[in-house]
Amino acid sequence: MLFGMVSVGSSCSFLYINGILLFTLRKKPVFCETSRYILLFNLLFADTAHLVSNIMLYFLSSLRIKITYYACSTLVLLSIFTAPVSPLTLAVMSLERYVAVCYPLRHATIFTMRSTGMAIALVWGFSFIHILIRIFMLLYVFTKISLNLHLRNFCSKEAIFFAPLFNDFEEAYASTLFLSVGLAIIASYIGVALVARSVSTNKASAIKALQTLLLHLIQLSLILTSTLFSTIVVAIARTVGRADLMRIYNICFVCLSVLPRCLSALIYGLRDQTIRPVLMQNLCCWWRCSVFLNKGQS
Repeated sequence: MLFGMVSVGSSCSFLYINGILLFTLRKKPVFCETSRYILLFNLLFADTAHLVSNIMLYFLSSLRIKITYYACSTLVLLSIFTAPVSPLTLAVMSLERYVAVCYPLRHATIFTMRSTGMAIALVWGFSFIHILIRIFMLLYVFTKISLNLHLRNFCSKEAIFFAPLFNDFEEAYASTLFLSVGLAIIASYIGVALVARSVSTNKASAIKALQTLLLHLIQLSLILTSTLFSTIVVAIARTVGRADLMRIYNICFVCLSVLPRCLSALIYGLRDQTIRPVLMQNLCCWWRCSVFLNKGQS
């Protein structure tokens, strides 16, 4: 119970910060008209939706609540639908930083409101195609076996996509996705690093862009590790007891499922000089309002 309370508390805290940052990015016109902040909002929105669905799945499994197949499918498909959006958006954000440092005069013409919107639409379209492929594969599986609307196990991705066919597809899809995004981030990092050596470039801007790209690469690595969450837990379950497994499961849930989806708020919310004052002001304002309401109710 203690580990569960820590997991739920940390998840809700990160979810609260993400929500405040989403509200912050819609408070000023500069955040709604700048490509990097528009991409950041899309990243935070996808991470928050993915985090909400994962927390609900965690609640159901922790409280040992069994639901119908259709209700479980909705939660699982929401989690899977929003999962690829984050790495793909990280790739677009890395390219945006590369253009901003290497081609500063052409940045405003390349990353316009229209091109940024088209990039976001392509990211969500790619994720939607991924979901369609899974649904068609699921329909194919159900032509071979009968559908049981009452799940025997707790709601999870493995309970919905149980056939070995899905494991092979997941491995091929995840490998292709993260290899492509990783190459895009690494190529952007190398390009910015080469430009940072020139005399005419803005050293401070280039160094900050290098740090951001490096953090993106770390975040991508954590997201890739989160896709192996079930595999890691199953492997550990073979060697430890149930009590130790539950503790390890809670730690893995926070470190592999929650933390990778909350790094965006830390990377941009605390490091960006434009966002940080507004974010801190909103956080303090909400905290004061909550304290005031608690005192009023008491």
